[in-house]
Amino acid sequence: MEFALKFLPLAILIIPLVSFLIIIFFGKRLPRQGDWLGTGFLFLNLFLSLYVFIAFMSLGNYSITYDWFSLGANETKFTVGFVVDQLSAVMLIVVNLISALVHLFSVKYMEGDSKYSKYFAYLGLFTFSMLGIVITNNLLLMYVFWELVGLSSYLLIGFWYEKKPPQEAAKKAFIVNRIGDFGFLIGIMIVFYFIGNFAFSEIFSGISSGKIPSGWLTAAGILLFCGAIGKSAQFPLHTWLPDAMEGPTPVSALIHAATMVAAGVYLTARIFIMLSADALTFVAFIGAITAFIAATIALTQNDIKKILAYSTVSQLGYMIMAIGVGAYSYGVFHLVTHAFFKACMFLGAGSVIYGMHHIQNISEMGGLRKKMPITFVTFLISTLAISGIPFTSGFLSKDSILASTMAFGSINGGITIIIPIIAFLVAGMTAFYMFRLVIKTFLGEPRNKEKYDHCHESPLQMTLPLMILSGLSIFFFYSFNPFGAEGGWFINVLKSPESLLVGTKGAIYHIVSREEFHEALHHAHYPAMILSLVLAGLGILISFVFYFWNKVDTEKLKKALNPLYKFSLNKWYFDELYHYTAVSFVMGLSALASLFDKYVIDGIVNGAAYLTVKLSDFGGLFDKYVVDGLVNFTGGTVWVFGMILRKFQTGRVQTYIGFLVFSIVLLYFIFRWI
Repeated sequence: MEFALKFLPLAILIIPLVSFLIIIFFGKRLPRQGDWLGTGFLFLNLFLSLYVFIAFMSLGNYSITYDWFSLGANETKFTVGFVVDQLSAVMLIVVNLISALVHLFSVKYMEGDSKYSKYFAYLGLFTFSMLGIVITNNLLLMYVFWELVGLSSYLLIGFWYEKKPPQEAAKKAFIVNRIGDFGFLIGIMIVFYFIGNFAFSEIFSGISSGKIPSGWLTAAGILLFCGAIGKSAQFPLHTWLPDAMEGPTPVSALIHAATMVAAGVYLTARIFIMLSADALTFVAFIGAITAFIAATIALTQNDIKKILAYSTVSQLGYMIMAIGVGAYSYGVFHLVTHAFFKACMFLGAGSVIYGMHHIQNISEMGGLRKKMPITFVTFLISTLAISGIPFTSGFLSKDSILASTMAFGSINGGITIIIPIIAFLVAGMTAFYMFRLVIKTFLGEPRNKEKYDHCHESPLQMTLPLMILSGLSIFFFYSFNPFGAEGGWFINVLKSPESLLVGTKGAIYHIVSREEFHEALHHAHYPAMILSLVLAGLGILISFVFYFWNKVDTEKLKKALNPLYKFSLNKWYFDELYHYTAVSFVMGLSALASLFDKYVIDGIVNGAAYLTVKLSDFGGLFDKYVVDGLVNFTGGTVWVFGMILRKFQTGRVQTYIGFLVFSIVLLYFIFRWI
């Protein structure tokens, strides 16, 4: 049994790949274009993942390693394999559950699409790539799957490539991610240079024995984290994710809520124990900045998917911030809870868009609670969860993160106090903009009567995933204590590993022991919970005052705060800033390279061609008038002499005797004169 169990993760990895290969080659010939195959395979994968998780709970960590390749004169061997531990066992369930439910939801949502089978094939490829990141036990192979995730997300974001916006969004996502991935690759090379191996176990062992100098270790940690900045849409590479909403809505749920964007958080958690104090400082501040920027932008957006996209960016910042302050287990906990309630929101948004015949602007919605009761209730539960309201999973994970940031600030002081301040502000803003979305979409009176009259609840294939995901947003799936994650079985599984660098000093703070951090966390728990509830309640109240009770004229408020409103509505002008700086620089450099290519490279080639032509022309003239001239002159001379001499060839004997006598006489006089 143990032998078979050890190969289950490999089977879980390969099953989506098999689904992709079958559907991409034979999908058009299969019944229903193979949607049942992709969906069935993913539910099978989910059950296998649950079995692996249960086995992990009883057997503990295990891994399998194979020889991969040898390199160098010393024939250094590199291995490849997979590992099942607390992190990968949980993520296997998250990825497969979300992917399976997205497959099921898509059966109805994508019905009638001209590329229906290709869509399910791409979902399989993406799931395979993401699972590879989750279970691999080595950094290089993770990078391979990392790039495969980038490829498959490009295909899914640009799925409707016949339209211009998806084309641009797919290119933007791909290019922006490559920037982060370049840093990731350099970080891998630094680690390999000092350790000589890519396996996580060898890397961690080498770091604990001091093989990497502290400065290089910090650099490697930050560069590896650059991969997470790209994939998890962290500042300053966060701009690609909202644009990626041009893909099908179920893809947004799969890629931009639970899996692809979670890859960066997963990577940061995977390398947590090797991050130096300075690297963790960098991680914490990047997460906090991202959470704040995205939350302020979400306040004013009107596209339902864009609001959820910026909400996702903000919550990813929360997770990264949690890991940066040392709350590894809470960061991963929020990754899991957020995956479920945000996937529910995205699929709920898809249900609304489906019912409203592809309208996405919440200003044209309203009153949908009556038309779509299941979608409304499930969306409301998820909204309560992300707002951090008690009895939801989001309350448990967000409260833990907020308490961690408060403990972090109290331990380190100084500039680090900014992090808990940002965390609490974002909690209030999140509650405000999410209930703004709920009120404008589901409550009040319909604003587009024609679309409202034709709207209806989505079919079971679409509402069932919503019910499952909203159910997983309730607290008791993770802890029987609705007011604290501590002591719950889930947090016990996600025990924070002790850093390899305990006690090392950083630029701002030092990595404290687990006991010291937990002591500060214990004191911060209730103050953080009370403050977070006050801010969340205030955010919800203001949202109702503005958009449900209409006690404030929002149009007048927009005019009064016009500069701030436009700043938020235009997404802090990041796209414009990048356009006039990085993009313009690259385009200018490309134009310069084009001119250099045209006038220098092509000039040299064209000049050489021109010179060759002129030399050929000269050669032609020389050949014509010198070489051919000499030949023709010789031939002409011979011809002239021939014409003259032929006159003497009469064929008469008398003539020849006369020439002979004349010649003898001529010779006689010549020799006589000599």
